[in-house]
Amino acid sequence: MMLERLIPLKARTGIAALTFGAVVMPLPAAADAFMFSTGSPDGRIATLSRPNLGPGLIETETADDFILSQQTSLTQGTFTGLIPSGASVTRVEIEFYHVFPTDSAFPPSGNVVSRTNSPADNEIAAATRDSLAGSLSFSTTMGSNFSVSNTVINGIHKQPNQFTGGEGPTTGQEVQISVNFTPPVDLPADHYFFRPEAQLSSGNFLWLSGPGPQLFPGDLQTWIRNEDLKPDWERVGTDVTHQGPFNASFSLTGESVPGPIAGAGLPGLILACGVLLALARRRRQLVA
Repeated sequence: MMLERLIPLKARTGIAALTFGAVVMPLPAAADAFMFSTGSPDGRIATLSRPNLGPGLIETETADDFILSQQTSLTQGTFTGLIPSGASVTRVEIEFYHVFPTDSAFPPSGNVVSRTNSPADNEIAAATRDSLAGSLSFSTTMGSNFSVSNTVINGIHKQPNQFTGGEGPTTGQEVQISVNFTPPVDLPADHYFFRPEAQLSSGNFLWLSGPGPQLFPGDLQTWIRNEDLKPDWERVGTDVTHQGPFNASFSLTGESVPGPIAGAGLPGLILACGVLLALARRRRQLVA
């Protein structure tokens, strides 16, 4: 046979193995786009979410949840809030949390009504992104004046004083903050909480509520805490105001992390044939 004359037995055996391996060799699956959104602000409530700014301005965190059905690389996000007229956003930090009791002390302290379905005590350290550290970039889109029916700013207390009813309505300038994660945030399939904080040139950032995600079974509500309550969290609607539950207005985008597909099929066969032809051509050159 022509193949036997041109290519020695040892080479033919290697080619056969290569051909078989190429046909069944796993190839990466195509990545699927990921998009999650709780919708535009609905005017029901606004909650404080800021870093520690010194005496009298302790860190206060608001978090809302989302679900990943597969390993996902998050690249961008948005969240929408109120800021005082004339203020600007100077720093943004994003943290991600598992659902309690992961990353948490158990049993909990008992300082709050419930920790069921709350964010964990501690953030996922590897997923934190901060504009101050250069792991996040952000831009702002300013809107018009926007009013909300209620707020939670300072009234965050341990039980039995957890119910305050909120701190009343307010009006401010709507701002959407868009963030780019550099590097992306890679998370396995699981249920998570998203916690953004914004520091302003003056005043406080209040995260606006949204109507909630569509077709999202298992959706949880917005939780809040400050340094006096930490590591515990309270439900904004169920514990603090008795008006909820609430969702917060945010979105996340990225893509699934592709896994292997068993059987490359035709692409692998074409690759193997190409190698075979190259070896035969080389053999002819040597014989000549």
